[in-house]
Amino acid sequence: MKKRILAAIFGGLLSMAASAAEYNISVDRVQIDTGDFVKEGIGYNGASPGPVLRFKEGEEVTINVTNNLDEMTSIHWHGLILPFEQDGVPGISFAGIKPGETFTYQFPIVQAGTYWFHSHSGFQEPNGAYGAIVIEPKGREPFRYDREFVVQLTDKHPHSGDRIMRNLKMSADYYNRQQQTVGDFFAESGEKGFMAALRDRMMWGDMRMMKADIEDVQGFTALINGKGSEQNWTGLFEPGERIRLRFINSSAMTYFDVRIPGLEMTVVQADGNNVQPVNVDEFRIGVAETYDVIVRIKDRKAYTIFAESMGRSGFARGTLAPEEGMTAEVPELREAPLLTMADMAGHMDHGGMDHGAMNHGDMSEDAMAGMNQDDMNGGEMAGMDHSAMGHGSMGGSDGASMPEDPFYARGSGLMPTASNGGKFLSYADLRAQNPLYEHREPTREIELRLTGNMERYEWSINGIKYEDADPIVLQYGERVRFKFVNETMMTHPMHLHGMWSILDVGEGKWNPLKHVISVAPATTVYMETEVDAPGEWAFHCHLSYHAASGMFRKIVVEGGPDSTVAEGKPSGTQGGES
Repeated sequence: MKKRILAAIFGGLLSMAASAAEYNISVDRVQIDTGDFVKEGIGYNGASPGPVLRFKEGEEVTINVTNNLDEMTSIHWHGLILPFEQDGVPGISFAGIKPGETFTYQFPIVQAGTYWFHSHSGFQEPNGAYGAIVIEPKGREPFRYDREFVVQLTDKHPHSGDRIMRNLKMSADYYNRQQQTVGDFFAESGEKGFMAALRDRMMWGDMRMMKADIEDVQGFTALINGKGSEQNWTGLFEPGERIRLRFINSSAMTYFDVRIPGLEMTVVQADGNNVQPVNVDEFRIGVAETYDVIVRIKDRKAYTIFAESMGRSGFARGTLAPEEGMTAEVPELREAPLLTMADMAGHMDHGGMDHGAMNHGDMSEDAMAGMNQDDMNGGEMAGMDHSAMGHGSMGGSDGASMPEDPFYARGSGLMPTASNGGKFLSYADLRAQNPLYEHREPTREIELRLTGNMERYEWSINGIKYEDADPIVLQYGERVRFKFVNETMMTHPMHLHGMWSILDVGEGKWNPLKHVISVAPATTVYMETEVDAPGEWAFHCHLSYHAASGMFRKIVVEGGPDSTVAEGKPSGTQGGES
């Protein structure tokens, strides 16, 4: 019965499409000028980033993609709900686009919001093949604004993606420019005592880990809409206006902490879906995530958009100004964070991170006994489980202390704080504006342990790389609960293609819809999925070099509606009022 209803709804949606739109995109070799260096890359319609594609909810789009490269290419429509044959993942949903050929994508637009598109072939995306998507809702937005800007972030590196991968395989810390020095050791000795500092260094050394292992790839230039800090992308406004900023993180590897000094931001969308508004001073945007915020500027002055990498190794800078040429002060980079014992607690508990001589994380009792308990700083929260706590009552063993953010291990070196001491957005703040699905109990749970070997630079799920893994088979119509257990010391943005990821923040039907779920070290995070999209889909970490190294799975959805027109899902209310 449900299948027939879905088929009828989706068929009706196609027949009532407001309009049909056609777009032409060429995939080209381009020159990318970051202000720091110029390199050859890959772009769309002769530029990187490519054009901002603007669709309308309810229309049917045709996109002709012509490959002008001498290699295969593809385009994946990140976050869009569409038939799996149109998803654009070579080897899973189609064969790819050969040199000189034109491939035509056709699919209905069944949602609204901010998304993006990028190549899913090799390392073409980090080499420049990405662009933005803005979808206008059929009905009114539940918030008001006078003008909007896309703010597309990326991390452009002077090395090609292939060269970066080779170097990481040769030495996982090849691009780590923030390794601790002898001077750092003596400074640490002054704070905690010589023996405590020595024990700490020896322990990290024995495990062949570094506290500075936060960003795999440093040495990049961060860009906003293709412009480096000195090139200073600028968005113009009139005083008194409400401005919608559509932030998209199209980086290969870099998380950004975003703020606009002097302005409060109201978060109104996460990953294209409307959320109940949250006023914040700063937010962290994971790789491949999108956040829409609204700011109101009353005075005639300039403001800096400042996006600082999570590892504090670089920043992107843009400006909002009432006229060209105006600038505002650009903040200094804050001190680089360091990982703590709390961030490796999942590794110690589960042994998922193999560092060669550690024998999968088995530590001797002597080594454990030698740890300074202050250094552990909350390590007993290893493998933090978010399922039964309402995401707010996660004290230590005595129940007395509370973490600052339930989506980070207590005592984590990655715990975010706002630069002005104000409000930093947490996943726990996100609530759906209008739930798309009725809340129901999941039919089953699937555990996905995020695992890896930093020394060999291999990444995996449940200890198995993509090429050695069987597909995950789901049944159409079920509701699956995914349990992410991060046993590594890296943060992983997990992206499920074709279906929404319902992030469990403990709010039942109000849990937010996302297409990327960021999982911090030593934490366990849950998401649920209504399995309503037949076909074969990709499911992977969106850090480019982690996905390429094996942190990737194929999802096979068996069954589905009788009518082929229902190979998607009906339009929901997440994009605005209907």
